[in-house]
Formats: sequence, C-alpha cells, structure tokens
Amino acid sequence: MATIVFVHAHPDDEASATSGSMTRLTREGHRVVVVYGTGGEHGTSPDDLPEGMTLADFRRGEAEASARVTGAERIVWLGYEDSGMHGWEQNGGARSFHGADLDEAARRLADVLDEEDADVAIGYDWHGGYGHPDHVKVHRVVHRAADLAAQRPRLLESTMNRDAMRAGYQAAKEAGHEDGFDPDEPMGDGEPVGTPESEIHWRVDVLPDIESKRAALACHASQTSDVGMMLQLPAEMFAQWFGTEYYIEPGRAPGIVDGWPFTDLD
Repeated sequence: MATIVFVHAHPDDEASATSGSMTRLTREGHRVVVVYGTGGEHGTSPDDLPEGMTLADFRRGEAEASARVTGAERIVWLGYEDSGMHGWEQNGGARSFHGADLDEAARRLADVLDEEDADVAIGYDWHGGYGHPDHVKVHRVVHRAADLAAQRPRLLESTMNRDAMRAGYQAAKEAGHEDGFDPDEPMGDGEPVGTPESEIHWRVDVLPDIESKRAALACHASQTSDVGMMLQLPAEMFAQWFGTEYYIEPGRAPGIVDGWPFTDLD
C-alpha cells in the first residue's frame, strides 16, 4: 500500500480534477489523503446555510462527503483563506493563501507529507490550470514542501489538456454552438487555460469511475456557479469532459502516455 497526498486549493477542486484517480487508488488499496489550502470562503453561499454556520464550515461538510465517495482516508486543512479570483482585493487579505509566506505554507504541508510518509504528492501545473491565485500557490507550495520533506515524494501536477479542449470547442462550433468556451482565450493571469498536450505526461482514463466522479461533485452542490453547471451536463457530455484526467510529471522525458501513473506503487 502506498500513500498519495492530493493538494487542492478549495473544496470541490478535488472532485472536478482528480476524484476519478482518487477513487481508483482507494479501490486498489492505497491510502489517499486530501489537503486543502483554503476553506473556500469566497464561494457561493447556499440558500439553506444554517444560521450561525459559516460557508467554510458548510463546505467542510461537503468535503467530508466527497471523501466518503472517493474513499479518501484523511482530510487536512492548511488553515488559509480563499483569496478570490485574480485581482480581487481578497488576494491581499491577512489570511489569504495567495499572500501566505511560501516557506511557512510549505512547512505545514511538509509536516503532513512527513506524518504520512507520502510516496506521491500531487498539486497543479505552474499556473494552476487557469491562473487562479490559490491554484498557482498550490503549485509553488507543493514543490517547496517536497524540498522540505524528510523524504522527498514523487511529484505529479494535475492539469487540463488544452489541445483536447480546443478540439471540443471546435467540434461544438461546427455543430452550431457558438457560446462555448475558447481554451485559447487568456485567463486572469494572461495565459490560456491548461497545458499543451506536448507538455503532458499522463492521460488517465477514469471512465470506469465516472459515476463516482459525478457523485463526488454532487457533494459540493452548494457551488451552483461551477459545480452546478457541471452537474447539468448530460451523461454523455459529462463523460466526454470529465472522463480523462491529465498529469505532468516534472523531470520525466517528453511524451504523453495513456496509462496509470501509479502502477509501481505496490
């Protein structure tokens, strides 16, 4: 049995990005730990938020429900607050994850890696997929924490395949859907979404666990602006968009592989 630590910026990020891999890992007998940089304080507040409960507390409950779906055995909160989108004033908040001291945040994560004797740590690509300040911070914190850990884990970076997204966008346009999302348009950080396929190392088919992925997302139903949109997709389209998960492996020779990056963990 190996231990794989997934590091995500906010509750619900794990569901959309890596829950298929997480589910397969736990089914194969591995220990999955999920670390959240923030509590998602600036997400969507649900109409049924109980009186006296903060949004962060509500979303903790959603994260715990998601963990029950994927089989993750431990959830860790690094204790920072959601920084909001690129350019928001919350980026400069006193407890903002984006503004946190890198070594301090990395030390908190390194302590988790040491406690777990982690074999693999998984963060995001260099601009967090789409430039969100907290996602970019995850990338930096994971790499720094790996340097600080007593035993350096293998590193993977969750990402999105820009070329595959472009193909889907073009197909939608040809089918007459002009309101689709163009992955080549610059995001808040001025960069397009995701990573070119030539820079990705692992293409993982998670279709066998697509229902688990959808169920994990449904645990975060309070986030109607993004999760709600994903859950409204017809089953076939949901499988098309979320049935593959992509990883970069720093230091690995170029070339994408259709396979499972965790075959050598036993």
